[in-house]
Amino acid sequence: MLPGSIQISGETLSGAEIRDICESLRENSVRLLSLRGCQLSERDFGHVCRGVAESRSLAQLNLNLGIVSNINRVKQLAEALKTNRSVQSLFLHGSPLTDAGLALLNPALSIHPSLVALDLGDCMLGDEGINLICGLLPPDGAKSGLKELTLSANPGITSKGWGRLAIAVAHSSQLRVLNLDYNPLGDQVAGMLAVAVASSRTLEVLDLEGTGLTNQSAQTLLDMVENYPTALRTLILAENNISPELQQQISDLLSEGEEEEETEAREVTSRENPWICQNNSSSQMVLVTSGLGDSLLAETEM
Repeated sequence: MLPGSIQISGETLSGAEIRDICESLRENSVRLLSLRGCQLSERDFGHVCRGVAESRSLAQLNLNLGIVSNINRVKQLAEALKTNRSVQSLFLHGSPLTDAGLALLNPALSIHPSLVALDLGDCMLGDEGINLICGLLPPDGAKSGLKELTLSANPGITSKGWGRLAIAVAHSSQLRVLNLDYNPLGDQVAGMLAVAVASSRTLEVLDLEGTGLTNQSAQTLLDMVENYPTALRTLILAENNISPELQQQISDLLSEGEEEEETEAREVTSRENPWICQNNSSSQMVLVTSGLGDSLLAETEM
């Protein structure tokens, strides 16, 4: 368990437990609060939301698997996020939000000063929800936006909605991770995404596992990786009707690009920082770099 974390899964929470959680939030001693699949009363959910609103330490909030189960809870969470300034990662995977719920939540998400990671997987979203999400992917650096977005398992989104997202991704100045696994995308949408990835200057990870792709999609993605400079480093294509050979070709090309970038970065760092100590026997350098992972607490379990 991470320092300053409260992680509970699948339990029915008592009033006393909720009071302890809220007290810790108010004392600013919690950085991660995870209540995955837990049962709590409407009143206690309201207490938790008020604790979230008051906390100045909370960086990651995980309410996955049905915690936000009705419109009233969506409203309470939205009010909490309007006041909170510290949450960087919000996980609502498996919540029956629908587009109507996301519309209530969206104003708070849009103005939140710290939010960089959002999981809306399996939230029963459609094209109207996608239009709202695209507003969280600003096209320039003047406004903060999401660096990590998960939209897994939202089959109600049509190709029109995915096309709208692809345009936003192409012009996003900050998005680095996009998880679209287990959506019925097909080859047409994959083609749109390939164009978006080729245009993006920041996208490093794209998860297309189980999205109904074929060798046609894979060939398009291979051509994109082979012929266009891209920031992409990880492309997940498992559980699609794609030949192992094509998957391996894409993986090899992405690995080559990463190795070339690392070599170039080491050379630049060595020139700019001649005081960095090198091991004479192996000519290896140890560098400390910062990235998305530095600002987010590591909890990937849904």
